[in-house]
Parts: sequence; C-alpha cells; structure tokens
Amino acid sequence: MTRAVFLDRDGTMIEEADYLRRVEDIRLFPWTVDAIRALNRAGLAVVVVTNQSGIARGMLTEPQLHEIHAAIDRTLRDGGAAVAAYYYCPHHPERGRVTELVGPCGCRKPAPGLVERAARELGLDPARSFVVGDKWADVGLARAVGARGILVRTGYGAAQERAPDAAVTADVIVDNLAGAASWILGH
Repeated sequence: MTRAVFLDRDGTMIEEADYLRRVEDIRLFPWTVDAIRALNRAGLAVVVVTNQSGIARGMLTEPQLHEIHAAIDRTLRDGGAAVAAYYYCPHHPERGRVTELVGPCGCRKPAPGLVERAARELGLDPARSFVVGDKWADVGLARAVGARGILVRTGYGAAQERAPDAAVTADVIVDNLAGAASWILGH
C-alpha cells in the first residue's frame, strides 16, 4: 500500500475564495506546483480531500466543481506535478437548498470517509500518510485515520493556530504547503 499526502484545497493549495465557484477565480499559491511536484518525485500519492458544502447550499454544482478541479489539474500538469484524485464532501450538516445533501454524513472532515474511500480505491495506507490543511478539522481528519496532521498558516491556518482546539494537536505547524512538503520529505 502506498503512502499519501491528503491535501485540503482551499487555503492550502489555493487562496481562500469563500465558496469558489468559477475557474477564473482560482489562485494557486506560488509554491503549490513545486511542493506537489516534490511530493510526487518522492513517490507519495497526492490526493485532495475537501469539504464543499457550497453544493448543498446551492451555490455551485458538481459539474462546476469538476471544472474547477480540471483547471487546477491543468496548471499542475503544466508544472510537472499531479494530483492522483479529488475527493469532496458535498454535504452540509444543518442547512442547504439541496435537501438530499443536508444532514449528517461520514465524509465531511474531520470524519474519515473521504480518506477511507481514497484508501480503498487507490490502495493507500492512511497510517503511513499525512494530512495537510488550514483548519483543525484537517488535523482532526489525520487523527481519525491514524495519519500525521500538519496545519498550514495560509488560509484560515494562522487564525486556527491562535485558537487551539483542545481535542486535536498537529504534528507540526508550518507557514505553507512548501513548508509542509519539506517537513514530510524529512520524515
């Protein structure tokens, strides 16, 4: 089974856009392509795991989300980097216009559903893997699947660092995805 890096998308790979809906609003951080390429070269599978409650809220559709991920993929490929797969949770636990997507689920981070599905489908070993994100929910996901959890200060990360969650502790807190990749490659 392969080791992996499970990446949050918004605030970790790309600038936080508050419900990204359009391809033209994607802003990759300047270090994203290089960081993912370095992880790829080290033989780590890179998998995006992202909460996308904007779908439940009726703010974007699944086809729009797929367009956004395809655009990110094109940029990564142009830089010699690759994401193995994108997994997303379309649900919202309490509210939304798409009623069948409202309510509890097992895939909204920090629940382990997205990583468990990726592990099954891609032959990944979560216990030998890493989760990188800008929220305590990402670190909580790491704990839920037995992975190492890395909090980045981009996106909401700096604010999250100032408001620690007593229930979870990151293995390390770094400035950005480049710092996370460096730490991962050293461990």
